[in-house]
Amino acid sequence: MNSIARIPLSAIKGRGAASRIAHRFERDARDPFDDGWETVAQTVADGASPPATQVTFEDARSIITGNDSPDIYFEHSINPYRGCEHGCVYCYARPTHSYLGLSPGLDFETRLVAKRNIATVLRAELSRPAYRPTGIAIGTVTDCYQPVERELRLTRAVIELFHETRHPFALVTKSSGVERDLDLIAPMAAQGLAAVYVTVTTLDAGLARTLEPRAAAPHRRLRTIRALAAQGVPVGVSVAPQIPFINDDMEQVLEAAWDAGARSAFYTVLRLPWEVSPLFREWLALHYPQRADRVMARIHDMRGGKDYDAGFSTRMKGSGLWADLIRQRFDKACARLGFNRQRVMLDTTHFRRPSPAGQQTLF
Repeated sequence: MNSIARIPLSAIKGRGAASRIAHRFERDARDPFDDGWETVAQTVADGASPPATQVTFEDARSIITGNDSPDIYFEHSINPYRGCEHGCVYCYARPTHSYLGLSPGLDFETRLVAKRNIATVLRAELSRPAYRPTGIAIGTVTDCYQPVERELRLTRAVIELFHETRHPFALVTKSSGVERDLDLIAPMAAQGLAAVYVTVTTLDAGLARTLEPRAAAPHRRLRTIRALAAQGVPVGVSVAPQIPFINDDMEQVLEAAWDAGARSAFYTVLRLPWEVSPLFREWLALHYPQRADRVMARIHDMRGGKDYDAGFSTRMKGSGLWADLIRQRFDKACARLGFNRQRVMLDTTHFRRPSPAGQQTLF
């Protein structure tokens, strides 16, 4: 009986995922193999060039999403895009692409969906008589400043509307692109209407290049923190996710972020919901095969023996001795440096309803 020659996985330059893993609703599984017409080596070589990014447009029916999870600080969020070109292999949002019938692997970072009518629909939602402003988080399941934002400018359209209506917001990003919109963000921050959080997972540029391949380099993110702070914008740093035996430089990241001007900080441990678990295991096998078992063993220590525990009380920080060690390291570093001594409070009292589309105001 002839054995089937499987085509080995290989890292794809500029992409976090190495495969188009089947989504959880897919009925038929597909596994590449050498059928004899080509050699395995030729097949791998043909697929060596990274897949191009494709953007499709949708007309969204609603923009503001509500949240009632007790372990998340915001009540409402806005995401201008579906999918994210940054390609962070650990991203907990990857499984959302399954609802589109697309792979949470390569499709999540190469087949993006842009909400082209976001400003029009958001204006209508803010105009409703029953609407009451709360701080809105921008970019919770996508990075609102991923590369396509340079051309599409959907995030800027949202911030322009918030500037017009004096609506408070906060955003999280790994991109230096946020500096483009400082002309809007800085004056809003002066009124207590804006805050920005920059994620710096590690200071190791080589690790960042494989872990989050199309996000800004670590030193560039620190420069963004410095630029935001210089303009008076309340800026915080996210040192998430913490991955045992992978990014062990939490204290160094916090020190660098403090020196750059960040004054608040938070973290989460690695989350592996649904398809993220096999994708992360693929990534470990490609980049850190010798320590893959150790990494997963520590993750199991924090997740009750499983890859992931979705319970509200533990999904963000984990549980057990290893999770306690990470928490203690974070708390001690923050206390030593001075993080989180003042909480950023966004002001909702300045809100004014937008004028109808195309109509200007005298004030």
